[in-house]
Amino acid sequence: MSIKLFELEPPRRDAILNAALKGFVARGFDQASTNTIAKEAGMSKGLLFHYVKNKQELFLAVYQYFTELLEREYAAKLDFTEKDLFARLRQSYLLQIKLIKQYPAILAFNQLSAATKSTEINQEIEKIRQGAACQPPLFEGIDVSRFREELDIEKSQQFILWGNIGFTNQIVEEIKNAEELEEAAVIETVDEYLNELEKIFYVPANQGKGRGIWKSLF
Repeated sequence: MSIKLFELEPPRRDAILNAALKGFVARGFDQASTNTIAKEAGMSKGLLFHYVKNKQELFLAVYQYFTELLEREYAAKLDFTEKDLFARLRQSYLLQIKLIKQYPAILAFNQLSAATKSTEINQEIEKIRQGAACQPPLFEGIDVSRFREELDIEKSQQFILWGNIGFTNQIVEEIKNAEELEEAAVIETVDEYLNELEKIFYVPANQGKGRGIWKSLF
């Protein structure tokens, strides 16, 4: 992207990106105020428009940047050779926490895909989305052998997904309300949550190595 914004030093660049992401997530492209974004970034509107030509260029720069960032620093780093569902969830949380530290509003990024009043912007958003790499769903290819035999696997995964969304939202709120992110404490909370989920959905390790194992032996 040949935009002056991306020629800035990372701290100043990120101040603008964070302010713009926060503003566009909160109000959408049509209602977001560049005055508010500039103030949030700690600069005048005139200086903001020295780094980007206009509101449309800022929005598309933000959309492109965070699409690429999420692909590179989240989706591409998920290890799909890890077949344990809760180990994979833990990976997901750790990657998200790292991103939230730098860009607090990043988990709401998908809200920017909503249609705007601008046909041109809608078309550009679609182009960026189509050019993004397709990643498998988070739960794809997991090993279901440790699930309790009496459970419906598909429904259990849906319950876990719902819990995951709610827990992620809770973590985000705690991070937003904290003066400083205590990463170790957040990770400890994540581990406690995942351990409780394992107790609910998995056969205890000392009762067999997998779903239906005793039936296969006798």
